[in-house]
Amino acid sequence: MLECNVGTKYEATATPQMGGIVRLTGFILRITALFELVGAALLLPTFCADYGLRGIWYALFHSISAFCNAGFDLLGTEGAKFVSLTRYAGDPLLTTVIAALIVFGGLGFLTWEDICTYRLDFHRYRMQSKVILVTTAFLLVLPTLYFYCFEFTAGSARQRILLSMFQSVTPRTAGFNTADLAAMGSTSQALMVVLMLLGGSPGSTAGGMKTTTFAVLLANMWATFRRREDAEFFGRRIDSSAVKNAATIAGMYLTLFFLGAFVIAAAEQLPMSVCLYETASAVATVGLTLGITPQLGILSQGVLIALMFLGRVGGLTLIYAAFGSSPAHSRLPQEKIAIG
Repeated sequence: MLECNVGTKYEATATPQMGGIVRLTGFILRITALFELVGAALLLPTFCADYGLRGIWYALFHSISAFCNAGFDLLGTEGAKFVSLTRYAGDPLLTTVIAALIVFGGLGFLTWEDICTYRLDFHRYRMQSKVILVTTAFLLVLPTLYFYCFEFTAGSARQRILLSMFQSVTPRTAGFNTADLAAMGSTSQALMVVLMLLGGSPGSTAGGMKTTTFAVLLANMWATFRRREDAEFFGRRIDSSAVKNAATIAGMYLTLFFLGAFVIAAAEQLPMSVCLYETASAVATVGLTLGITPQLGILSQGVLIALMFLGRVGGLTLIYAAFGSSPAHSRLPQEKIAIG
């Protein structure tokens, strides 16, 4: 029984090489407390300057919310309830600290274990950690460049960099924003939908289908282009079951994403693009909105609640719970089928 439970825990947190649950739990508690306390200390001057002693609570609350990729904030007022961090769009300290906490929380605790153990000796990291770090960098830099060049074209270079950087970080999957999301262009909103669906990394505080899912699918596609049998990363072959799981998880998230948007669009008579944004945010547990959520009917809000629950449970957990995970003891005859 204990062996089975430990194995299940390892699968859920993507910890194939950790020394035990107790060690893992202790490491998670220490690294979480460290980041959240340091983040709160860095946010303290800004919030205390604006809110006095209440700023201490604000700094701690928003540090925890950012590291846990929760996206909850206390900054709304009676006249503007959903302002998030737009007031601090030009504040380099606050936006950088919040963005860093979001990224750090979304890397996964195994990645941080490698970083803490091997420091900058990148080649000694687990292959999973290498994939997570490279994919995360890719998903941060390219959207930032796009937003800087095509979306936030007004203002000083510093303001544009801060806005671009923050809007590339927060969809994966934090829920804060420093820009008016509804005023952004349709292409930028579509890019944010993609980032929301991809989400963070396995064993992290983030949601979404996960960076490793995206990376494995890209690696498998590249292997197919090169007529190779196996997907590869950093001189290592990816097991075929990982590719199958990645395709299944991506398919599940995309099905929930499109199906939920279709139901909301039909029920509320809203544009499909707006509904896709809301359902991507829900199924990836992001918390961003274009402003339509408070006006939705009971059916549409129920759809969003269901998507949030299913997205938070996780891809493989949901699949195994619904269909079981017992291996088949026989195989049917094989036959070819045309693809593409």
